Amino acid sequence: MTTTDVKRPPRILSIDALRGLVMLLMLVDHVREFFYLHAQVRDPMDLAATPPDLFLTRASSHLCAPLFILLTGLSASLYGQKHGPRATAAFLLKRGLLLILLEVTLVNVAWAGSFWPPILYLQVIWVIGLCMVALAALLWLPRVLLVTGALALMLGHNLLDGLVLQVGEPGYVLWSILHQRGMIALPWGGVARTSYPLLPWIGVIAAGYALGPLFTGAVNETRRRAWLAGLGAAALVAFLVLRALNGYGEPVPWQPGRTPLATALSFVNLTKYPPSADFLLLTLGLGLCLLTLFEVVPARLVGWLCVFGGAPLFFYLLHLALLRLLYDGAATVGLVGASGRVEAGSPAALWLIAAAVSIPLWVACRSMVRLKRSGRWPALSYL
Repeated sequence: MTTTDVKRPPRILSIDALRGLVMLLMLVDHVREFFYLHAQVRDPMDLAATPPDLFLTRASSHLCAPLFILLTGLSASLYGQKHGPRATAAFLLKRGLLLILLEVTLVNVAWAGSFWPPILYLQVIWVIGLCMVALAALLWLPRVLLVTGALALMLGHNLLDGLVLQVGEPGYVLWSILHQRGMIALPWGGVARTSYPLLPWIGVIAAGYALGPLFTGAVNETRRRAWLAGLGAAALVAFLVLRALNGYGEPVPWQPGRTPLATALSFVNLTKYPPSADFLLLTLGLGLCLLTLFEVVPARLVGWLCVFGGAPLFFYLLHLALLRLLYDGAATVGLVGASGRVEAGSPAALWLIAAAVSIPLWVACRSMVRLKRSGRWPALSYL
């Protein structure tokens, strides 16, 4: 019997579809990072200077990191159901270290367009890698402790906001990795920017791992959907209550605006670095509701999303390479604006560029998914 004759376990459509959706939203945001930096936004965004269409374009990407990390934890739990905790911990450790290596090499080269960028950005691939390494240790905990720890990290880390260390103070480097964004001096003279502080993201991946038992044969589809919808609704209600109180949970208070739209945008204008408790309640609540929806949507309607979701790391590396080639090519032929950068004309243009780039990405991901499922090259499971 050849490897292609082995019956491989079916993938869960709703998980791949949700992962594919957030990857496409990420693509839009990364198009913005390449082609709209002449109108860069802060975090949270300055509503006086950010038009609603740019705000909504940027805000749509806020679903990406929380849901991708949640699904990473959930996928690790599903892997563990087939292979056991020891093999799962080993897989998480190896893949996590691979992601960290990719962040400081290929990913930074793609973003900077240089093999020696002046600033080494430690972003989402870095933090996913660290989260996987952390989960390799945490998965041995009893489930009640895992859930308690996840909730404490996600919802309680804002209690640490007042602890801000300065360069040179004891613990600055570690704290810049764990909870505050900072610049870390590197031995060869460069600096590293910790864009995604780690602590709350460990809570997110642990929460995803804790969802795994809902996807076992012991839980029927109706019960699973009820749990997912209930958890999503509970998170959204908690967000509405906590945000309305305008106190703990988000460092930047919301303010009534001149119009209902301005008020609504202020209400959902949340801190991502590190993700506030309100940010995680809103994004994860919406994500769980979307996961519930994808549980009932016919496969023929979301199969195209599953193609993207079936090869996430391959998609990530390839989309950065394509955007770098597209940007550099446009700059080479002189399509440079007043800012000295290649500029998209509007936020709507960003969605059109992303839609165009998604076509070759879909073709490439479809081929990669087929290769992965053939079982011929086991190492492709890391993609």
